[in-house]
Amino acid sequence: MKFDNIFFINGTAYAGKSTMVKRLAEKYNGIACEENYHNVLLSGLDRDKFPCLTYTRDLQDWHDFIRRTPDEYESWIRGVSKECENLELHILSNLNSKDKMIFVDTNISIETLKEISDRDHVLIMLADPDISVNRFFERPDKEKQFLYQLLMDEENPKLAMENFRQCLKRVNSRTIYDSFFYSGFRVIVRDENRSIEDTFALVEKQLGLQR
Repeated sequence: MKFDNIFFINGTAYAGKSTMVKRLAEKYNGIACEENYHNVLLSGLDRDKFPCLTYTRDLQDWHDFIRRTPDEYESWIRGVSKECENLELHILSNLNSKDKMIFVDTNISIETLKEISDRDHVLIMLADPDISVNRFFERPDKEKQFLYQLLMDEENPKLAMENFRQCLKRVNSRTIYDSFFYSGFRVIVRDENRSIEDTFALVEKQLGLQR
């Protein structure tokens, strides 16, 4: 299936994907599928079919989350991405018939995007991999602050934090960055000297919405 009225933004963390999706939907009276929009289906998921997404839903002790090794964390993230893609495709299939443009902060893989969308409807937004590691706890998100407190409550907070940073480094590697950069889709790289307004105008241009 081809999604003709859907615009996908993929890429790395801290690149501005969610902000741009929200602004695009507001300007063009469209539908915003913001970060983790698939969570509306989370409560009804079968843990045998979606073991990675239900891992946090059914987690009894959240300290287990932060104590995982980088290998375990990376494997979980990869699994989450695959399961999210299935849910996103299900949701978008139902939305695609609506007479509105849809803007999506997506987990759908590059390979799948090439099958379901045109090149002009996909944009990659990237931030330096180090930002995702060094600034992870700077955001006031309650989820991130919850994890930070868990780390601080560990017997050895410094060691716990270092382990978690290694997990973050693993899933925000230069290899992953390059796979997006050389995907064949248009790319916007985060620039600290560029305003949100200028970035938005650039996003519009790259998606063919501003000519």
